[in-house]
Amino acid sequence: MKTKIVLTMLTLGASAFIVNAQDFGGPPPEGGQGGGGHRHHPPPLPLVLALDANHDGVIDADEIANASAALKTLDKNGDGQLTRDEYLPTPPADAPKDAPRPPSPAIVKALDANGDGIIDATEIANAPAVLKTLDKNGDGKLTREEYIGPRPHHRTPGNGTDPANGQNPSEDVPPGPPTEQE
Repeated sequence: MKTKIVLTMLTLGASAFIVNAQDFGGPPPEGGQGGGGHRHHPPPLPLVLALDANHDGVIDADEIANASAALKTLDKNGDGQLTRDEYLPTPPADAPKDAPRPPSPAIVKALDANGDGIIDATEIANAPAVLKTLDKNGDGKLTREEYIGPRPHHRTPGNGTDPANGQNPSEDVPPGPPTEQE
């Protein structure tokens, strides 16, 4: 009798271990992405897809030079300007209608010089010069970090604050044991 109980306990324990292992790095669930984390990857920006002609994730010097023509391909209604629905991804079908949009990436803020949400004909024409201003390291091309900008959930180097709200992320962490300075 004791042998059956021990075997049953071992079987249940092994089953729980296997299920737990699958939750943390095992194969992804059907239709899901691997890793077991809760990472959300927003859809790519149509604006970046149009500018990055070779789809390597970098907007190089030739693509910057061709930016005005590339942006015009996004003009769905042919009115000579780009509205948010033309240069930003479509919200998910299940998103609430009043759901706020995430903050605009650096590339959108730069191209929409007057901040009205429309990239007008003048702003489209000025796109190559504006994109060059995003090239922080001066290498003639824009990396994802340069055209998207800092992520809201990352700390800004040197000051320990979240650029989205100016808060110190450690404020959300429960306090640990007192330090010698306290």
